[in-house]
Amino acid sequence: MSTTPQALPAILSPDDPGYDEARTAWNLAADLRPAGVATARSAEEVAAVVDYARERGLKVAPLGTGHRAAALPDLSGALLLWTKIEPGVVVDAEARRVRVGAGTIWADVVGALAPHGLAAMSGSAADVGVAGYVLGGGLSWLGRKHGLAAESVRSFEVVLPDGRIATASPEQEADLFWALRGGGGSLAIITSLELEALELEEVYAGASIWAGEHAPEILRRWHEWTRTAPETVTTSARLLRLPPLPDIPEPLRDRPLVAVDGASLGGEADARTLLDGLREVAEPVLDTWGPMPPARLVEIHMDPPMPVPGIGHHTMLGELDDAALAAFVEVAGPDSGSPLLMAELRQLGGALARGGEGCGRVDGAFCLFGVGMPMDPAMAPAITAHVDLLVERMSPWATGGAYLNFTERGGDAALLHDEETYSRLRTARAASDPEQLLVSSHPIAAAAA
Repeated sequence: MSTTPQALPAILSPDDPGYDEARTAWNLAADLRPAGVATARSAEEVAAVVDYARERGLKVAPLGTGHRAAALPDLSGALLLWTKIEPGVVVDAEARRVRVGAGTIWADVVGALAPHGLAAMSGSAADVGVAGYVLGGGLSWLGRKHGLAAESVRSFEVVLPDGRIATASPEQEADLFWALRGGGGSLAIITSLELEALELEEVYAGASIWAGEHAPEILRRWHEWTRTAPETVTTSARLLRLPPLPDIPEPLRDRPLVAVDGASLGGEADARTLLDGLREVAEPVLDTWGPMPPARLVEIHMDPPMPVPGIGHHTMLGELDDAALAAFVEVAGPDSGSPLLMAELRQLGGALARGGEGCGRVDGAFCLFGVGMPMDPAMAPAITAHVDLLVERMSPWATGGAYLNFTERGGDAALLHDEETYSRLRTARAASDPEQLLVSSHPIAAAAA
């Protein structure tokens, strides 16, 4: 493909050397085959790629890291655009703000904030891209106290589908600003964003992990605690079977496990009731709870630190009961024969339930997520079948909603929002992308003129 304009980065076609490497996302199970691949390092380069695609009748699929790349549709008529905008992180400690280039991962942001006694509402994985995370709302370990991470965004720099570079904030492009905070990738291409940081030098956080045989009682006690838990604490409970890899501690390898991890903004005192009750059940195999700098919150979930193949599925759950916990253990616990790496119940409520000024919402008491790693492609059918079974078995307690960042399968954005929110999102897309140039995992249909 010709790339003559000066601002246009190289665009690799399927016949070019390097195309296969360039199309590879963080989730190695995603087999993306776009018409071309470009990597933009400035807003001007993003605009040039958008103009190039539009002039040739191609669509554009922007990605930062590609953690949810498997949810994208067929890209044979689209350019895959990697956003690696420089500079990645600029901290204004006095104003408690941080400017983040699209494509920057959370590890770089929390590391830059830490020397200033500041923290951000990062997710549970260090190498997730900040821009994509806030487009989906952003569930952090501080969420029950502070809400979705998208609410901490103060402005976006974006490239609109007509090629214009614009600012979206409460004062400029206010409807677009509202929509980008949780509305997904159908509206504009984020090139940078400004976040408000929290004054926070220490949290009480970590993970406790037990042999899988203790799962029923650990889950029962954890769930009972969640009924009256303080909003200063956010946790998850997980059933695990970790692979026998060198970076996994030997006592945790290839055996059924149950884990409770999370963070307390109220120090040890607010977490003590939970942890004391859990430790009475049995001695943990591993117990890392303690004071730590907030930059380490991206480590406690022990998510893979490198690209891996993943197949996942998800649903939102309402209030649970003993039958729900029994079903969860039966389908994913030590005697289930589950091929999954993890089945998780993430605690919601608090500020997450009340919502904020953006369009992102979480409509349940818990978020259910299951994932497996098909290191051998032959494993994929069994993993797919079992994440389907997990969601099916927990369906009696499902709300019918979903949370965008956990949806590993593509679909209609209407499933992610209430009717009023989705109607407003459709209007926003009609204004920003009437020709539907942008490709995303959960497209928003433009409202009729």
